[in-house]
Amino acid sequence: MSAGAPHGAGGRGPEDGGGLRASLAGLTTRGRSFLAAGVAAALCAYVLGQSGLLRVGLLLAVLPLICVLALHRTRYRVSGSRRLTPMRVPAGSEARVQLRLDNTSRVPTGLLMLQDRVPYVLGPRPRFVLDRVEPGGRREVSYRVRSDLRGRYPLGPLQLRLTDPFGLVELTRSFAAYDTLTVIPRTEALPVVRLAAESSGYGDGSRRSLALAGDDDVIPRTYRRGDDLRRVHWRSTARYGELMVRREEQPQRSRATVLLDTRGLAYEGAGPDSAFEWAVSGTASALVHLLEQGYAVRLLTDTGDCVPREGGGFTSGGQESAEAAGLMMDTLAVIGHSDGAGLSRAYDAVRGTGVGSGFGGAGGDGLLIAFFGDLDDVQTELAAKMCRRSGGAVAFVLDSADWSGRPAGLAKALSRGLPPVEERLARLRDAGWTALAAPPGAAFGELWRLAGTSAAGTGTGTASGAAGGWA
Repeated sequence: MSAGAPHGAGGRGPEDGGGLRASLAGLTTRGRSFLAAGVAAALCAYVLGQSGLLRVGLLLAVLPLICVLALHRTRYRVSGSRRLTPMRVPAGSEARVQLRLDNTSRVPTGLLMLQDRVPYVLGPRPRFVLDRVEPGGRREVSYRVRSDLRGRYPLGPLQLRLTDPFGLVELTRSFAAYDTLTVIPRTEALPVVRLAAESSGYGDGSRRSLALAGDDDVIPRTYRRGDDLRRVHWRSTARYGELMVRREEQPQRSRATVLLDTRGLAYEGAGPDSAFEWAVSGTASALVHLLEQGYAVRLLTDTGDCVPREGGGFTSGGQESAEAAGLMMDTLAVIGHSDGAGLSRAYDAVRGTGVGSGFGGAGGDGLLIAFFGDLDDVQTELAAKMCRRSGGAVAFVLDSADWSGRPAGLAKALSRGLPPVEERLARLRDAGWTALAAPPGAAFGELWRLAGTSAAGTGTGTASGAAGGWA
């Protein structure tokens, strides 16, 4: 089969499955039975000397071979494509996959079975039977996929199964192209709260300008097509010999770092309801909320990896900010446990970059949101020091012993020398964190609201208002 024009996220024409030997391997059970019966009848006819039985045997043996040769020499000109909408979905949501097959040849096709290869996590493999596609005709079918587990899942390649009218032979031809469905963590709409004492950027609704009204304070730049001519600064134009305009306002964006502890030893259990998945979902919700509030945001892990990597690790705004947000969601879609034992690299990243240094160089106006798993004495002390250069710091602490719900989980925590969660929270609060415990099944939106209430008060709030929280 030869290729036709692609469509949407489609691909090239199906690739041949091999030579004549591969076509012979396409004999169905019926075809193999016909061939075996024909050979047996021919042998019996030879032994018994029955010419009529010999003709019947030859017919039964030759018919499947004729079908194999006919399908092997079939040269349909078809093109197949796949359109995935959307290509990035939250866990538990559905995506629609539309398949399209075009017959670009001058002859109609025979019976076709169209199937798409999908991972078992997304559901059963979809199959569609196309009776006949006329010359220049088109067929479109669709199906839906859904996954409760985040990740990146390949869809494809698209396959065509050809069969003869007698059902003696089936040949499979595959298209080369495939698509990828990205299942990102679930996000929760969060209330607008004030998590930092002060904000010098427009990350909490405030804004300031670099350029003031006087001519001496004007920061000119080169004229760009589309600029208002009323902003032309003639004195700078005469000085530089090219058209210059006033940079009247340059908004400042407050910075926020969202830290996710991914250490494997800090969490127990697996699956959609595990502590680690709750932390990943909370991280995604916080990132989306802060971006909506105008913050310049970055994602940081315990390994010291930062997303995005350019621009000091923070989103810059505009189209670049949207792309960075997609990159962070893609990172969270596939993030797993790290092999690290401590938070030293994350501490170095926070201290070295200067969380809260601000775009204008004024310190103390950045926000630090952290999701911690189990912390021993050393890691608790290290985490406590992270908030020294931030304008506001909020920590959500998950306790594996409580999330596991088993006495073995508590015994394991005690054997590792982990301090009680109340002690961890108290040490973080003494260092300046707004620290809250995240009990199993807690609604992150409620914890976020409690964090805002605590930050606006004494900074020593608890999550006792949430189900199963600690005072």
